[in-house]
Amino acid sequence: MAPSSVVVTIEKPNKFSLEEINGSDSTLLLEKQKAVSPKQFTWFLLLKAHRIVACISWLAMAFKTMLLSVKKRIALSDVNEEEAKSRRLYRFIKAFLVISIVSLVIEIVAHLKKWNLNLIHPWEVQGLVQWSYMAWLSFRVDYIAPLVLTMSKFCIVLFLVQSLDRLILCLGCFWIKYKKLKPRIEGEAYDIEDGSSFPMVLVQIPMCNEREVFAQSIAAVCQLDWPKDRILIQVLDDSDDGNLQLLIKDEVSLWREKGVNIIYRHRLIRTGYKAGNLKSAMACDYVKDYEFVAIFDADFQPNPDFLKQSVPHFKGDPELGLVQARWSFVNKDENLLTRLQNINLCFHFEVEQQVNGVFLNFFGFNGTAGVWRIKALEESGGWLERTTVEDMDIAVRAHLNGWKFIFLDDVKVLCELPESYEAYKKQQHRWHSGPMQLFHLCLPAIVTSKISMLKKANLIFLFFLLRKLILPFYSFTLFCIILPLTMFIPEAELPLWVICYVPIFMSLLNILPAPKSFPFLVPYLLFENTMSVTKFNAMISGLFHLGSAYEWVVTKKTGRSSESDLLALAERESKSSNEEKILRRHSESGLEMLTKLKQLEVTPVKKRNRLYRKELALAFLQLTAAARSLLSAHGVHFYFLLFQGLTFLVVGLDLIGEQIS
Repeated sequence: MAPSSVVVTIEKPNKFSLEEINGSDSTLLLEKQKAVSPKQFTWFLLLKAHRIVACISWLAMAFKTMLLSVKKRIALSDVNEEEAKSRRLYRFIKAFLVISIVSLVIEIVAHLKKWNLNLIHPWEVQGLVQWSYMAWLSFRVDYIAPLVLTMSKFCIVLFLVQSLDRLILCLGCFWIKYKKLKPRIEGEAYDIEDGSSFPMVLVQIPMCNEREVFAQSIAAVCQLDWPKDRILIQVLDDSDDGNLQLLIKDEVSLWREKGVNIIYRHRLIRTGYKAGNLKSAMACDYVKDYEFVAIFDADFQPNPDFLKQSVPHFKGDPELGLVQARWSFVNKDENLLTRLQNINLCFHFEVEQQVNGVFLNFFGFNGTAGVWRIKALEESGGWLERTTVEDMDIAVRAHLNGWKFIFLDDVKVLCELPESYEAYKKQQHRWHSGPMQLFHLCLPAIVTSKISMLKKANLIFLFFLLRKLILPFYSFTLFCIILPLTMFIPEAELPLWVICYVPIFMSLLNILPAPKSFPFLVPYLLFENTMSVTKFNAMISGLFHLGSAYEWVVTKKTGRSSESDLLALAERESKSSNEEKILRRHSESGLEMLTKLKQLEVTPVKKRNRLYRKELALAFLQLTAAARSLLSAHGVHFYFLLFQGLTFLVVGLDLIGEQIS
């Protein structure tokens, strides 16, 4: 037997006895182990304590750093123009927050003192606080609860109708995938050897102060594969920066020297924003020689075969007015904000646009990455400057005139997503206020048009009312106002399927076109509720023609390029420097050129993250309601309000999206 071994014999089940211990040092070993064990246990406890202290210290430092960052952000923040012009909604939310906090304090006192209205008689009331609590309960049951209950039922009905609409759209998309339905080119394609068989195409690039992206957009459009004598590129520059105008002119001249048929246009009177810019360009005499017009915003980079994939669809279909391509995003994985935007836009293109295009031959023009038949534009009244959604305006008028649209889901054009919350918020405000303006203007024309009753009903009830008005209305009212309110009014409490099951199911449907975004399901659901305050405010502004509804703010771009753009840029820069290009094209002295180049070096404008008061007020409202739900032991309600409040807090502090040090 080996030294220091122990022999164990089993006498009965679950019992054993020690027989012998061999080895001369076995007794010393046991004594040594007994002596060492307390010391080892002490070191073990010290190690654990050290780790706990280190973890607490790290959390404290992180919390301190976050507080200092927030404090600095608050000190440096200013009220942006949109916040200053929409104070009514902010005041309403703030008043609602104050009332909720007061109610929460009274509820906490009642909870601690275990007051029960059913067991207390009026003559047993002791103190002003208890009397106020009893008065509040009576008033709540008799007057507030019925009103809130009626409002919540109305919003739930709207919620279910909108969910049904989204479900039908998804079923339509599944049917398209199952049947492999897609637009097909009728007839033979154009003869590659005979350039005259290709139609005349006008390509327009409207831009306004797009310093970061103009070069890559112009480069991509100039590389479109189309006979050079059958295409004309218009760079429609509305920039008010003289130095930037010189840069764009220089870029246009570079491509013109390479044999590209490209011209530069700049308006002296800049009215009507993008619609005015396009309208001015279409008024040129030479436009009558062209049959189609393709439009690309300044951050869009079409593939060289874009025109060959889109324009042939017009052949053999004289009623086709628009071919719309899908957007793809070069920066969709840049931060959490761009990932959440990608989910929304993937659903918009793959489901909404594709289903409406296949079954109705109508959808809203996306303003870019599309090809119009010029005849359709002219017969529909051309570009109008009456709203901030000129793309939707011309699409509705063309539809009323009987023109058909098709959507190409497999033709994608690279572009950028807004990386900062400020840029995204302004974009969403314009996208949700413009449709309400347009609805006011187009409703008489829709009612008196010659299209079928089915198409009229689709335009009025689905296209405008359900998807542009009802969606932001119930999202904000139900989840941001009524839900926290019901925590103080238990008689009107919302069922679990309204706040949990149906929203999660609908979010799952939204994420299906972007399956890689599945881990962001919960953040997407919470963020969409957070954005409802911006969309609701924009909808109200457009519906009642408030001042902010007529504002057009160009979405800020960062100029992120695809790999092909970077290679093309490197090739151009290696061929000739900027000074040599300018000296080659102008008969000015070198000193004048050097002065001009120095002027072109613009000092970047200092940017900073902002605070958003409405979102912060709603954050504290949601957290206050979460505290009240905790008193009533509401499990799902508490967690939903807690995480929704934290989401509002993160967005209100501008901690989502691009962070500027």
